[in-house]
Amino acid sequence: MTPTYQSLKIRRSNERGHANHGWLDSYHTFSFADYYDPAHMGFRTLRVINDDRVAPGGGFPTHPHRDMEIFSYVLEGTLAHQDSMGNKRELKPGEIQMMRAGSGVTHSEFNPSKTEQVHLLQIWIMPAERGLKPAYTEWTPPAVPSPKTLVISADGREDSAQIAQDASIYLIRTDGDSVITHDLT
Repeated sequence: MTPTYQSLKIRRSNERGHANHGWLDSYHTFSFADYYDPAHMGFRTLRVINDDRVAPGGGFPTHPHRDMEIFSYVLEGTLAHQDSMGNKRELKPGEIQMMRAGSGVTHSEFNPSKTEQVHLLQIWIMPAERGLKPAYTEWTPPAVPSPKTLVISADGREDSAQIAQDASIYLIRTDGDSVITHDLT
């Protein structure tokens, strides 16, 4: 049998959902909040990829989540996280936090800076099982970054953060001229 390959469609910022609330400038890859696009509701268990920029002093006040694997990857600035499990942390560029909402958790996220924005990606994946015990973990990149690093997986292999879903998330670093390959089998 000959394998078939699907081509990837790149959606530029201006093709995605966009919301600017003053304190939050966000691009939504899939339908989210007031942005609804029936052609982009998610991909399998992947429900959210938001590219967020939070203004100095802005942020998300305490709010609830259930039955979702949520991770945030800080690109620039600092993200202050606090949750109902007792976790309180400021994440820096390159750091990832993974929060399993499970049976229910509340949390807040703010930009503690008075002068600099925080830029982050927030990704939500539906868990394989509902009602799991909420959990929180952090992942810091290796001191010597590689072009392709596994950061989240179902089994925690290669020192990745563990997720309750058959999914693997890689951090890809390229200079624009590099070629990165990945086997999907």
